[in-house]
Amino acid sequence: MKQPHRGPIFLAGADRSGTTLMSAILSSHPNIALARLGSNMFTFFFGKYGDLRQRENFERCLAALLKYKHVQILNPDPARICAEFWAGQPSYARLFALIQDHFAEQQGRPRWGDKTSYIERYADPILAADPTAKFIHMVRDPRDRYTSSIAKYKRGRGKVGGATARWLYSIHLAQRNLKRYPDNYRIVRYETLVAQPEATIQAVCAFLGEAYDPAMLTLTGAEQFLKRGGNSSFDKHALSGISTAPLGRFRKVMSKGELAFMQAHVGRELLRLGYERAPVRFSLGERIAYGLRDWPANSVRMIVWRTLEAVQHNFPARFGRVPLHSENGAGEDGDN
Repeated sequence: MKQPHRGPIFLAGADRSGTTLMSAILSSHPNIALARLGSNMFTFFFGKYGDLRQRENFERCLAALLKYKHVQILNPDPARICAEFWAGQPSYARLFALIQDHFAEQQGRPRWGDKTSYIERYADPILAADPTAKFIHMVRDPRDRYTSSIAKYKRGRGKVGGATARWLYSIHLAQRNLKRYPDNYRIVRYETLVAQPEATIQAVCAFLGEAYDPAMLTLTGAEQFLKRGGNSSFDKHALSGISTAPLGRFRKVMSKGELAFMQAHVGRELLRLGYERAPVRFSLGERIAYGLRDWPANSVRMIVWRTLEAVQHNFPARFGRVPLHSENGAGEDGDN
């Protein structure tokens, strides 16, 4: 018996916010196909080749996609993609969906998902192309998110201004998308997921229209995630791979200047999402150094990131984002 159509699943949120953990859980559901790497197709290819109704533009876009490692693991069939693409509405969203549809079919699963950091940028074109799509937007304490990022990506250390800008950007999009698409969008706190995994995933499954399967919490569909140490950037955990150990680690890692700067900018959203401020007590010398060095340097980083993001997003053909060399995406120096 053919199962009723259920739309694709997009895992949204800033990098190091728990999208990989959620992906590992969902990929352990028998109905959901999720590749071990996010496709990043919207991030690096959306709008970059002009109007895809022009065959030349379509062919350039498809050729670029087929060279990209994160797309190659989806095992795309160029001939089939071409045939099916021209049989329907020629758009970027539909081209990307065809590649994912074929992957899910190869996996023997009726539904596909995609984990791409900051996919929340593209909620409008995604839902315009497929109103049945669902978004799960992962949110994490920005201080722990930054702590995790500098453990994973050493180049990000000291760039709390950029990390603050990223988190605020993602949070504001989450709030905007939830208001605009209440039936298609859910926000899930990382802290709630790791502290109450069963109840959280049961609620996620209800939102997705899927039956909850206890095997999801064993992460049987994400062997590499377990081998890598579960959901901690610092320690390795056995058993389920879901640990509360990363919670609050920022208190041991972030400098006073980093903590003060971040909290000064995210304070309102921090409290709104149920996080508490941490006290910061400067000596006189530390306060002077913070005011003369840390605050202005990180303020500039925030402005630079916001400016670059706006230019790349609004002018993809000329200034679009380009894939980085890291297999798992970027950390504080770029996008996933």
